[in-house]
Amino acid sequence: MYKRLHLNEKEHNKFIEEHQNGDLLQLTDWAESKKLTGWYYRRFALADETSELKGVATLLFKKVPRLNTTLCYISRGFVCDYHDHALVEAMLKEAVIVAKDEKAYAIKIDPDLPIDEYEDALENLKILGFRHHGFQDGMSKGTIQPRQTMVTDIDKNDADLLQSFERNNRTKVRNALKKGTEVYIAGRDDLKTFVDLMKETGERDGFLTRDITYFESMYDHLHPNGHMELFLVRLIPSKVEASVKEDLEKIENEMKKAHKKKGSEKKDNQLRDLSNRQNKLYNQLQDAENLHREHPDGIILSGALLALSGHKAYYLYGASSNDYRDFLPNHHMQYRMMQFARDKGAKTYDFGGVSVMPEKDSQHFGLWQFKKVWGTEVSEKIGEFDYILKRPLYTAAEVAMPLFQKGKVKLNQLRKK
Repeated sequence: MYKRLHLNEKEHNKFIEEHQNGDLLQLTDWAESKKLTGWYYRRFALADETSELKGVATLLFKKVPRLNTTLCYISRGFVCDYHDHALVEAMLKEAVIVAKDEKAYAIKIDPDLPIDEYEDALENLKILGFRHHGFQDGMSKGTIQPRQTMVTDIDKNDADLLQSFERNNRTKVRNALKKGTEVYIAGRDDLKTFVDLMKETGERDGFLTRDITYFESMYDHLHPNGHMELFLVRLIPSKVEASVKEDLEKIENEMKKAHKKKGSEKKDNQLRDLSNRQNKLYNQLQDAENLHREHPDGIILSGALLALSGHKAYYLYGASSNDYRDFLPNHHMQYRMMQFARDKGAKTYDFGGVSVMPEKDSQHFGLWQFKKVWGTEVSEKIGEFDYILKRPLYTAAEVAMPLFQKGKVKLNQLRKK
């Protein structure tokens, strides 16, 4: 019923970009970038009896240390219609052939399919023999990709996009747009600046950061075909001065109008409030002038890597300086990246994994709080699955090896004590 086709890279990527279930992690460009971390890949495509292309898959493989085997990982699953159960079965059969050829002990998939739309696909994968890892939390370390992500609908004009944000966030974005920062698309040479910001962010928030070679590999493989851009935010002192002066002029005009009013307690209160605001602005103007002297060419405050694949956009990595945070550079950057992604054809903007509604004392609360204000909705996916090819090796690699590694860590900790 189905036959294998041989597609070139351009044809393979085109199908993924245009398919409803296509994903960045299935692109050849993404697979090429993973070679740096020890993965290699193979691809296949299936067509029906009329030679119409129905599905493609990029299979990542990684050798398991000390074992003569590999793990086959089809990140974000086959790119096909998961409601077509016969097609999914055919895709699995083809994947098994390739995986066995690479001595894989298992095939791991984690399709980007909403659970509320694909319950039939979840049950069908189980029927086909896949082992379901359950409905893990979005920040669980037990899965490769997060099962829960926060996604914003960006298929709308600027006014409606801004209106979709939570009220307080709309105010912050509007303020950020006029505070004196500019968002621009940077080049490969600016990755060093971005990595420096990442280190600063990691030290502040307590996480380990990656070496520049990792980001260079991603950029070199994804950027040439339009699948990645580096954004930076620069604080422009002259713009800050101009913005403050504009606000001072407005205050002065309001004070002139207030003085013309007849004497009253309300008038006095208004003038007192305006005077306080005026003094604050004078201080801000002094700060802006000092900033101009210290950084005449401006200063980089934030950066992010934005990925694109067809109708989807992904906020992959973000970083920011500890300085001048009151200028809200991240708010300016997020809004501009959404606009850019939409203008490139994206309909959704994925903020990545999140723990849904965590307790306030949770380490994940701040991340949830930041991501939920951008008009996002939780995307609950059907989860991660394993198709076991060699059970003894699967047990060794998935159960025994992790336990052994944990034991080594604990033993080393005890020795240090």
